[in-house]
This record gives sequence, C-alpha cells and structure tokens, in this order.
Amino acid sequence: MYPVWVDEGRKRVLAIVAGILVARHLKTADDLFGGPQRSPWTDALIAAAVQWAERIMRTIDGVHS
Repeated sequence: MYPVWVDEGRKRVLAIVAGILVARHLKTADDLFGGPQRSPWTDALIAAAVQWAERIMRTIDGVHS
C-alpha cells in the first residue's frame, strides 16, 4: 500500500485503472451489486484489480521516475 502522503490525483488514477480492469468482467448490475449479501467473487475480482492497478503504477514509476 502507498504511504498516507500519496496525492489525491494518484489515488484517482488507481481507482480508474482498477475500475477498467473490473468492468471488463462484470456483465450485469447483479455482478456489480450482487443481492442482499455481498458476492465473494465480486469482492475477489475488485481486490485483484486494485492489486494489478498498483502493480501497473509501480511499473510506470520505475520507468518514469
């Protein structure tokens, strides 16, 4: 995870990248919102997308630091 001082712009970029990665796999509103209880599959998919977004940002940082 990033330190507390990470700027809001960087957080927005991570959210957008993770959203794009997740959106490719969620086909219906039920996939996104689930039923009355949360979907473990959706939660796992979102967690994986955030991890990949962070990895992508670290790669970009390594190239453009």
